[in-house]
Amino acid sequence: MAMDPAQGAPGASVQADGQIKTLHLSTPVIQSSMWVLKPDALDLEYTRLMMGFLLFHPAPARIAMIGLGGGSLAKFCYRHLPRSVIDVAEISAEVIALRNEFHIPPDNARLTIREIDGAQFVRDAVTRPDVLLVDGFDAEGVPPQLSSQDFYDNCRAMLAADGVMVVNLHQQDPELPVLLRRIRRAFEDAVFDVVDDDGANCIVFARNGPPFRAPDSVVPRRPGQLDRDGWRQLMPAFAQIAAAMMAL
Repeated sequence: MAMDPAQGAPGASVQADGQIKTLHLSTPVIQSSMWVLKPDALDLEYTRLMMGFLLFHPAPARIAMIGLGGGSLAKFCYRHLPRSVIDVAEISAEVIALRNEFHIPPDNARLTIREIDGAQFVRDAVTRPDVLLVDGFDAEGVPPQLSSQDFYDNCRAMLAADGVMVVNLHQQDPELPVLLRRIRRAFEDAVFDVVDDDGANCIVFARNGPPFRAPDSVVPRRPGQLDRDGWRQLMPAFAQIAAAMMAL
């Protein structure tokens, strides 16, 4: 469909067709997508899979994120997990400048967005989140500083005991096997991954604690902190994660 670019900072732009807004970083590839009439909903499947951390940590007090994009995950957590504090690291001032385009709330006691490199964010962390979501890309893919062994080691060190890291990687990235080995080394094999339905994204779950155990059923229960509207959006993705774990 034809799309009209909205005004944005150089290198980061917003496109809209009346129903969907998308964020692009100097490439045609969609970095983030938002339904205009439901700005807090998760449009892309991989984001719903990333929320699978709630299967293992159903009531996180603190959630850290690397990569703001259009704020899909930050907005969803802010709305549907009202007792969670959310800290977001975004290296691009251009992306942060577009936050109003995507209805991202202003900084407050529950939400903070910082202009900082994600590697520095985890290396110099002063708090220990229960959950760390890593969804940081540039026009070339995953930046080297967000995919090194040191980075993944620092991610584990940052997490609270039994905390969970979730990483979005490209399934077709030739470096994917290397990145998975680094994550497994950092987390001592307390790791598993799920591929989305179109085979584009590999979502990796890693725990700062014992290995994941397969659930007793592929029909997961609603996490206690998640409201019913959020659960309706996430239930199919959570069932997919549970099925993948049972097949391990």
